Amino acid sequence: MKAKQQSIKCVVWDLDNTVWDGILLEDREVVLRPQVVEILKTLDERGILHSIASRNDYDLAMAKLQEFGIADYFLYPQIHWNPKSASVAQVAQDINIGLDTLAFIDDQPFEREEVAFTYAQVLCIDSMQLDGLLERPEFNPRFITEDSRLRRQMYMADIRRNREEEQYVGATEEFLATLGMVFTIHPAREEDLKRAEELTVRTNQLNTTGYTYSYEELDELSRSPRHRLLISQLEDRHGTYGKIGLTLIEQDPEVWTIKLLLMSCRVMSKGVGMVMIHHLARLAQEAGVKLRAEFVSTDRNRQMLITYKFAGFKEVDRNGEVMIMENNYSAIQPTPPYVTLITD
Repeated sequence: MKAKQQSIKCVVWDLDNTVWDGILLEDREVVLRPQVVEILKTLDERGILHSIASRNDYDLAMAKLQEFGIADYFLYPQIHWNPKSASVAQVAQDINIGLDTLAFIDDQPFEREEVAFTYAQVLCIDSMQLDGLLERPEFNPRFITEDSRLRRQMYMADIRRNREEEQYVGATEEFLATLGMVFTIHPAREEDLKRAEELTVRTNQLNTTGYTYSYEELDELSRSPRHRLLISQLEDRHGTYGKIGLTLIEQDPEVWTIKLLLMSCRVMSKGVGMVMIHHLARLAQEAGVKLRAEFVSTDRNRQMLITYKFAGFKEVDRNGEVMIMENNYSAIQPTPPYVTLITD
């Protein structure tokens, strides 16, 4: 177990003299840079997303990207005349990731400096110096899992869901009921452990401690009779969200302690974090033990503290930076009717 190390989750690209050579508004016959295509494809296969921050005409730029056959690589493209820093921030908000997990690539020193000045945590790169980018550690996750390879497609499904929700007239729970969500919880198997490590590295906002666990540590915990390591998956009529949750429980004769609970930010609005917590509370109550949880405050995970409190956890002790919380089982709720819960 160690402090979280950041890695790049999304690359935000300028277009003129970056993705292509030339300025589109001056020359409609701009030339796509082959090196960029290789980077787009390789990072996409590693599960690293792409977006755009370009001062350009939206329709012309998107038509050119379609012509080059690369438009589908870019999520939430920001093509307008606003400052690049605003575009970068909008991408982070739309994808729901931290600014320190973004890289920004642009040929103009002014644009890179404007972004760096506004958001120092963003990695800014000169588009004329892309040699070696694919070898940099920030762009090389330790494992490339099936969830990594499907990440862009899963985000595109999220875009369709969000578009439907925006157009839906009615209560949120009524919309969620239209999705047909199936939430599966099972003990982590050997084939889940690479994704489990990836989840601890990538998940910041919905992580109760901010700690990461290596594959080797997770493998040991999965075999430990004192611990229960659970992986969660979610799917609906739009497709799979993949493996989106990890929970580690330390089981002593009289007390079970949730050492880690995390959920992918992509499911923040789906309510499955509460489904997981109430499921654990029912298991602990049936086993006749106390249920406690550890929480370590970071600059991003306040939502998880609120989730714990809504689920009936209250602070009972402190151990340095670790808050110890306990559930008295008075707030246990059944699984909501819009979710089918499958457990193993």
